[in-house]
Amino acid sequence: MAEMKRPGGELASRPLHFFWIVDCSGSMYGEKIGTVNHAIQSTIPEMAAAAENNPNAQLMIRTLKFSTGASWVTSSPVNVEDFAWDDLEADGVTDLGKAFELLAAQLTIPPMSDRALPPVLVLLSDGQPTDDYRRSLEELKRLPWGKKAVKIAISIGQDADDAVLEEFTGNKELVLQANNAAALTKMIKWASTAASLVSAPASIAADARKDDENGASPVILDMGGRLPDTDDIQDGDVW
Repeated sequence: MAEMKRPGGELASRPLHFFWIVDCSGSMYGEKIGTVNHAIQSTIPEMAAAAENNPNAQLMIRTLKFSTGASWVTSSPVNVEDFAWDDLEADGVTDLGKAFELLAAQLTIPPMSDRALPPVLVLLSDGQPTDDYRRSLEELKRLPWGKKAVKIAISIGQDADDAVLEEFTGNKELVLQANNAAALTKMIKWASTAASLVSAPASIAADARKDDENGASPVILDMGGRLPDTDDIQDGDVW
């Protein structure tokens, strides 16, 4: 009977996997990781409200952290209404390649469903990789779900390697700059809306038309090219 809650039963919704991929290296210690923790925690209710009003998608969230090595904070996908953010701590180096390796292992079928919507991958980093990230990134990009995924990167501070982040997104416009706490909070909140955008019917059609590794992101298509602007955010120290 549960499947009768919505017209069309279970076919009315498709799983949409949203991944927070967070740099927890030592350079993130202090205000940076504190801002990440607070901003993501505060955006969860907004994501849950958007998901509740969207019958097209079942929003599932996971968190992957990387520093010296990488590990899943959320061991398996969690429905957004049940998701709770666990505060992260910062220490160690920046093993981004290990994070890509763990992520790639989860973007295959199984564990992904062939009915799933394109996953949303949000990477936050403030430094430069300390391992050989390219091999695992290329493996990630070869996967069908790796190609279709909406990839957003938040570049934290002036020392972040934007070239690496652009390799990840495949689109320099989806590397968002955050040089202070206010800007980082704004970028995290903007990135959290990507799930509701990509699950919209128009976005699915756009993704089908742009079924190409180098195609424009459905997020950009749905927002008419509008990206968040931080030029008016001057509060706080510049990282």
